[in-house]
Amino acid sequence: MQAIELPEFETRHREVVDRHRQLEQEREALVTQHTFATSHQRDNRMPSFDLVIFDNDGVVVDSELLANRVLSDLLTEHGHPTSVEESIRDYMGGTLAGVRSIIREQSGQELPDDFDALYHRRLFEAFSTDLRPVPGIQSVLDRLDIPFCLASSGTLDRIVRSLTVTGLLHYFGDRIFSAEQVANGKPAPDLFLHAASEMAVPISRCIVVEDSPNGVAAARAAGMTVLGYVALTPAARLSQADATFASMQELLPLLGKFVR
Repeated sequence: MQAIELPEFETRHREVVDRHRQLEQEREALVTQHTFATSHQRDNRMPSFDLVIFDNDGVVVDSELLANRVLSDLLTEHGHPTSVEESIRDYMGGTLAGVRSIIREQSGQELPDDFDALYHRRLFEAFSTDLRPVPGIQSVLDRLDIPFCLASSGTLDRIVRSLTVTGLLHYFGDRIFSAEQVANGKPAPDLFLHAASEMAVPISRCIVVEDSPNGVAAARAAGMTVLGYVALTPAARLSQADATFASMQELLPLLGKFVR
């Protein structure tokens, strides 16, 4: 048998490698076409929900670190030493009434009457210079093609201020609901039930986007599907959520899985 000289062997080897690459590119193109077609068909189906309910702080506006810095500083000043991490762990997603209750249970002491006003004054000062939208949320709101609203533990004043500063108020209009409007804040289900009622959407057709254990617990107590945003909160603390995601770029594809 005649031996193949080295230059000829190298030429044939390159031809085989090039053909392999060509076949691999053709295979990837077919996979991409199939994935797009499947996704397009899925997107044209009726969704299994008719309303997305967004939490505000930490989900729409990037306020959690700001708010918990203000809160931890104030509690420390009033004789209840608290780090930012402890504030996030113990109070994130709750109301100031809840903060008062926890302090009362832990220390037997009451926070002063002007604590809430002082907290909001400092918080709004921080909002005016440092508050930003959560990265990626504007793209989500621009592309979301089903009704959505906002339900927050914050006061209406705080919600409107935060949305105004970040340029997001027009996305929600009058579809804003506050814990001020119900008897019990998160983790009770009252706020989400109120939002669903006002939006005239059955509970089973609502999906909630939350970033705190209190918020996830409230959505579950309301009988709603809930997605947990784990940018700041460890995923283990949102284990009651139906699914979790770590960036807003993941939210729309995740919502797309909840279709018939």
